[in-house]
Amino acid sequence: MRVFKTRTIATDNCKKGRVTVGADAATAVVAKPSRTIKPGDIVHVKKPPVTWSFRVKAVTGNRLGAKLVPDYMENVTPQSQLDLLDVVKINGFIDRRKGLGRPTKKEGRELSRFTDMIDGTLPYEYDDESMGWDLDFDD
Repeated sequence: MRVFKTRTIATDNCKKGRVTVGADAATAVVAKPSRTIKPGDIVHVKKPPVTWSFRVKAVTGNRLGAKLVPDYMENVTPQSQLDLLDVVKINGFIDRRKGLGRPTKKEGRELSRFTDMIDGTLPYEYDDESMGWDLDFDD
């Protein structure tokens, strides 16, 4: 219930062995897409970097609104797993390698200053007679 966006994604994750059912994640059994669950089962879902755990409170036959999910399912994910989310969020900003993705604001400002400095003209001209470049930095 509302763990995956669509049933197709949930089925694919079951087939890949990312969804297990059991008392703890170490002894849990891999769940097939058609597995029937009952109240009291604990479902473990691996969504890297975290393995989420949910206790089934009740079973329903149809899709529910998001507000009703707590009546049927309880999040019992250990705090140690939830702490991994904070670490990933922090590392995402600190460990950004240069050249990946969009430029940062600072890089954008530097690029803008550089293009404004050039102002559409280059500090050199092409000399047709000598077939070479004449550098003109006197500006």
